[in-house]
Amino acid sequence: MPTTLSTLNALSPIDGRYASKTDDLRPWLSEAAFMRQRVKVEVHWLIALAHSKLPQMPSFDQTSEAYLLQLVEQFSEQDAKRIKEIEAVTNHDVKAVEYWLKEQVKGQDQLEKASEFIHFACTSEDINNTSHGMMLNGSVHHVMLPKLEALLDCLVNLAIDNAAIPMMSRTHGQPASPTTLGKEMANIAKRLERSIEQIRGSRCLGK
Repeated sequence: MPTTLSTLNALSPIDGRYASKTDDLRPWLSEAAFMRQRVKVEVHWLIALAHSKLPQMPSFDQTSEAYLLQLVEQFSEQDAKRIKEIEAVTNHDVKAVEYWLKEQVKGQDQLEKASEFIHFACTSEDINNTSHGMMLNGSVHHVMLPKLEALLDCLVNLAIDNAAIPMMSRTHGQPASPTTLGKEMANIAKRLERSIEQIRGSRCLGK
């Protein structure tokens, strides 16, 4: 069997037949994206601990905080590969993220002194649950909603352009009362608009 991933040997149609339609979701829902969000949660938790005045926990200056935040902003596929290498040893995905972060803060005086507080008082689910929420929230607001809004605009234009075109509506599969194509498009557009507002108003909660 081939070892190179292609649309023909993908396990799911999402990475096969429909891969070109779902590419925009990769920065939010891929395994590398999951790692990036875990790093983000761990980084912000560490910064929060630094502000909490815990005994033995050093405070961070702006340079140290900026360094931590850029680990999230500049997280790359190479970083994800390094985490996978560590996971091959730890056999634990969240622990691999923790060890990767400890690698990244070596040589940074304040951060290296605080390195044992990375993941302090957290369970894996604390990190994963929060990361999943951010992945879903990001994919919805940065990818799905813009596409749904573009579809809504298309439907509204169809409703306006076809407002005077008559057609027969149907009930139970049989011709029924007369309507217009524009009116039916407007009906669908209104349903989609309501769904978009419901999605936009949904909150992704986490631990």
